[in-house]
Amino acid sequence: MTLLSDLVAGGDPVAAHRPWPRVRVDAPVWRSAIDRLASGDLTLFGLWGETDAAHMALLDPGGSGVAILSIACPSGHYPSVGARHPPAIRLERAMRDLSGLVPDGLTDTRPWLDHGRWGSPDTPPLPYRFLPVEGEALHRIPVGPVHAGIIEPGHFRFTCDGETVVRLEERLGYTHKGIGGLMQGASLERAATLAGRVSGDSTVAYAFAFARAVEAALGVAPPPRAVALRAAMAELERLANHIGDTGAICNDASFGLMLAHCAVLREQILRAAADCFGHRLMMDRIVPGGVASNLDEPGTGRLLDLVAHVRAEMPRLTKLYDGTPSLQDRMVGTGFLVPEAVRRFAPGGFVGRASGRNFDARRELAYAPYDTLSFAVPVRQDGDVNARVWIRLHEIDESLSMLDQLLRHLPDGPVYQPVAVARDRHAEGIAIVEAFRGDVLVWLRIADGAIERCHIRDASWFQFPLLEAAIEGNIVADFPLCNKSFNCSYSGHDL
Repeated sequence: MTLLSDLVAGGDPVAAHRPWPRVRVDAPVWRSAIDRLASGDLTLFGLWGETDAAHMALLDPGGSGVAILSIACPSGHYPSVGARHPPAIRLERAMRDLSGLVPDGLTDTRPWLDHGRWGSPDTPPLPYRFLPVEGEALHRIPVGPVHAGIIEPGHFRFTCDGETVVRLEERLGYTHKGIGGLMQGASLERAATLAGRVSGDSTVAYAFAFARAVEAALGVAPPPRAVALRAAMAELERLANHIGDTGAICNDASFGLMLAHCAVLREQILRAAADCFGHRLMMDRIVPGGVASNLDEPGTGRLLDLVAHVRAEMPRLTKLYDGTPSLQDRMVGTGFLVPEAVRRFAPGGFVGRASGRNFDARRELAYAPYDTLSFAVPVRQDGDVNARVWIRLHEIDESLSMLDQLLRHLPDGPVYQPVAVARDRHAEGIAIVEAFRGDVLVWLRIADGAIERCHIRDASWFQFPLLEAAIEGNIVADFPLCNKSFNCSYSGHDL
C-alpha cells in the first residue's frame, strides 16, 4: 500500500467523485498527511476551502495518482498545513480571505487577496506589514503594482545591500476577480467561459481542464477527434508562449534582436490559430463534451506547413541564443533556484524541470491523447535563467513533434458530444492539465443542473514564492530577467 492510498483508506469516500478519490477524514488523518508533506513523501497539489470544509489535493510521486482529503470545519477552524509545509502558507492565507476558515497554527495571519477593501467602505485599509530584515546599511526599493509597459499588477519589495538583493517579498492579489464566486450557480456553458478567462495566455489549458473535470464528474466521453483537436490547440498554445517567452527573456537582457525574431514567429502561430480555429488564442474553442470548431482539410494542411516552418526556423534562433557571448553572460548563473526549494515546493513546468523536477502531467497522469503520443520531457539540473530558456527550447521541439503526430493521424467523426445535466444529479470531478507554465488543477461539484462549487489552481501558486528565492544574491538589475524566466501568471494566481 502506498503512502497516499494509506491515507485514503483512513477516510470516508465520496461516491460521486471521479476519476480520483475524495475522502472525508478526521484531524489525525489530516495531520498525518501534513507529516508526509513535510517529510517530502507527498506533493501538495492544491488547497482550498468552503465555509464548512477544507480540501487538500495530494500527489503521490511514487505513481499512485491523486487524491483529495476533506476535513469538516464546523467551528471554522482546521489544522494548518502551512505551519509545517511552507508551500501551503499563501494558499491558507487566500483560503481565510475567501471562505473565512482559520488555519490553526499558521503564524503568518496577514491577508493575501483581501487588500483591506472588502469590508466597510468607511473603514480605511490597514497598512500591509512586510517582513522585517535586519542588517547595516540596508535599503528598500518598492516596485509596482503599476509597472512600465503592458504588464499585470504586482508589488515587489526589495531589501538590498547596495545593488545586491538580500530579500524580495511579493504582494499579489491585485487582479483578483472572484472567479469562484462567479462560478457558483453558473450553467456549464457560463462556467466554461469563465474558466477560459482565468489567464488569457493559457485559455486553452484552462478550458481543457474544466471540460475534463465536467466530463469526469458526469461520465461523459468526448469524441476521439475532439480529443485530438484539444491537444493540437494545447500544443499550439504552448508553442506560441514558449517562443514569445524566449524572445522576451532575451529582450530583458537587452538583446532585442531575439525578441524581434521570436515575435514574428509567435505572430505567425497566432494567425494560423485564428484561421484554423476562429480565434488567435483559441478562446472558447474547448467546451465540455468536445470542441466548438472543427478543423477542415485545408486547415490541417495550414498547420502542418506551420509546423514545418517553425521547425526550420528554430535551429537558427537557438544558435543565435547560444552563440551570443554577451547574452550568455547575463543568462548563465543568474537566478539560480536551489534544489531543496524545488523539492519542497514542487513547482510545475519549466521552473521545476530546469531545476531537476522530472514531472509533466501529460506523462505522469497520462490523459488522452497524450497517453498515445511519443514525446520526451526535458529536464536540467543547473536551475538558472539559462536552464529555464533551454527547457522552453526543448519543449518547442517536442510540441512540434506532437503536432505532427496529431495532425497526420486525426480521427474522423464528430467533434462534440452533448452534455446533459439532470436537475437531480449531484457529481464531482477533478482534472489536471499541463499548461505551458505547468499543471493546472480544476475541481468542481455539479448540483441541480449547475456548478455548485469550482476551484481552479494555477501553477503560479507554487512558482511565485520561488522567484523570491531565486533573486536573492543577484543584483536588482537582474530581476526583470529572473521574473520573465519564471513568467508567473498574476491573473491565474489571483483568481
